[in-house]
Amino acid sequence: MAEEKSIKIKIPKLDIWRILTIVFAVIILAQIFGLLNLTGLLGLPNTLSSQKVGEKVVDYINQNLVQPGTKASLISVTDKGSFYQVITSYQGQQIPVYASKDGSYLFLQAFDMTETKTTQPTQQTQEPQQEVPKTDRPEARVFIMSYCPYGLQFLKAYIPVMELLGNKADLYVNFVDYAMHGDKEIEENTRMYCIQKEQRDKFTSYLRCFVQSGNASSCIAEAKIDKSKLDACMQATDKQYNITGLAQDRSKWLGNFPPYPIDSELNEKYGVQGSPTFVLNGVTISVSRAPESIKQAICSAFKVQPSECSQKLSATTESPGIGPMGSGSGSGSGGRC
Repeated sequence: MAEEKSIKIKIPKLDIWRILTIVFAVIILAQIFGLLNLTGLLGLPNTLSSQKVGEKVVDYINQNLVQPGTKASLISVTDKGSFYQVITSYQGQQIPVYASKDGSYLFLQAFDMTETKTTQPTQQTQEPQQEVPKTDRPEARVFIMSYCPYGLQFLKAYIPVMELLGNKADLYVNFVDYAMHGDKEIEENTRMYCIQKEQRDKFTSYLRCFVQSGNASSCIAEAKIDKSKLDACMQATDKQYNITGLAQDRSKWLGNFPPYPIDSELNEKYGVQGSPTFVLNGVTISVSRAPESIKQAICSAFKVQPSECSQKLSATTESPGIGPMGSGSGSGSGGRC
């Protein structure tokens, strides 16, 4: 019988780690070039691009959260690791919101739970306000920038008080000595200054229109402002204070912003540091941006209160930015430009 012969086949030893390395490398490359949905393969939610999530957030806000006839817009999206921070703009105010990376969930506020709290929130650290002296005819001044959303918020609350007490107290609108919102703010500051100075009986009518629409041209017509007189005043004021010249000479700027010098002496006198700043009988005070709160503050500065002080105004805090008066949420009086 023929002798049986066995054939031996040598099988190389497998290096499992090397094989896994190669497999994962292929998967990652496929994911990079769009050939394989790795998140789907592993059962994880899809991560959308920051731009796509930002667009989804703004679309959702405009369809569900804002007042009819108004719109929010997208400013920026920042990757925060496990979520996106989306900065939106609404009625002149920048508002941060937060979204999951798959674009499924929107959060209006985020809390950093890794942050260690070193102080107890139960104690007020704010210093008490200085007492306002009483006078026969109180003087109130609010310093604003005409396009600062928080200055506009204060104006919305201040206008009804000006209309109510304007014959019994001296109530003024003044201007912060720099402009943060471009040439349009410089022009509007000067326009308000001139209407208040030369056509004061029409000033609150103009303000009431402007804070709600932001359309100076139509508000001039609505308030029946003498436009020729206004234009002449604005030209003379620009020349007197060299407003345009200072805005064009960056060497004169206060940091990143051009000076606006009309009320610079009053700014220095009262230590004005932003819009709005409220000064009553020479004392800078904080007050809720609701008509009733401002009225009560001014009425408390009379030696003898006039009968108008018994009239109740809205106690609801106005909304920041250009928009309807009386549409506020009742909270948020701390913002400043």
